[in-house]
Amino acid sequence: MGWHGHLTLNYRHEAPRTLVHDRHEGPLRVLASLHPEGPGICHNVLVHPPGGIVGGDRLDIVVDVAHKAHALITTPGATRFYRSAGETAEQHLVARVAEGARLEWLPLETIAYSGTRALNHLRFELASGAEMIGWDLLALGLPASNEPFVRGRFEQQIDLPGLWLERGVLDADDPHTSRLLDSPLGWGGRRVLATMWWASGRPMEAAQRETLLGLARECIDASAVLADHAGVTSPDKRLIVLRALAARTESVQGLLLSVWSAWRQAAWRIVACPPRVWRT
Repeated sequence: MGWHGHLTLNYRHEAPRTLVHDRHEGPLRVLASLHPEGPGICHNVLVHPPGGIVGGDRLDIVVDVAHKAHALITTPGATRFYRSAGETAEQHLVARVAEGARLEWLPLETIAYSGTRALNHLRFELASGAEMIGWDLLALGLPASNEPFVRGRFEQQIDLPGLWLERGVLDADDPHTSRLLDSPLGWGGRRVLATMWWASGRPMEAAQRETLLGLARECIDASAVLADHAGVTSPDKRLIVLRALAARTESVQGLLLSVWSAWRQAAWRIVACPPRVWRT
């Protein structure tokens, strides 16, 4: 039997503060609730004390952000899916964002170790008038330790119901997977994939959409390492998606931070305040 952890976060706005009520079961909890940029935005750091997710483990996170509340959620380090003896390790997130509320889902990278059997499902339900910035940074294997991702299976799903559904499976035991990862039509030999998005519960004005797209493109063009391996598009009037491929996480983390800062300032008139835990 693996570890089963469950965490519920309920954010509410009691002027001028955003407050959170959290409940946890098992090895998953809130490290801290902070307000480093004023009472209106609540920063939470989520921790999993065992340090990684192995076969048979399941983590469930449920987030509710009520009207006018603003939540920023991150992690103190990478989420690690270790190799498995056969069972699947699972992480499930369901986040509901009410009208007039904002969510920033900004975890540090997810590392899929060689030999893992893992499933990572993310679901974000946005009411009309809700807004969010989110990102996901997936790193396959540990190339710096000469431990490439050559065995195992990793499945990931990002779902914004009625707006965007993405599901991908990387099965290292399938020969087509190595071709995908190494082909210039696929990952081009890189093993880090970043996905970032701006999403709204209602269509954006054309001017705002073009502004956010333009800012992301400026950040991409300013990156000497990623300029040829990143792009941004708007498949729907409620959604902007950025993609980037890299050999290491550091360069792409810098890109995500710069885009996050630019989007925050342009859309919300809020100067970026990186969580202090990112610098420790």
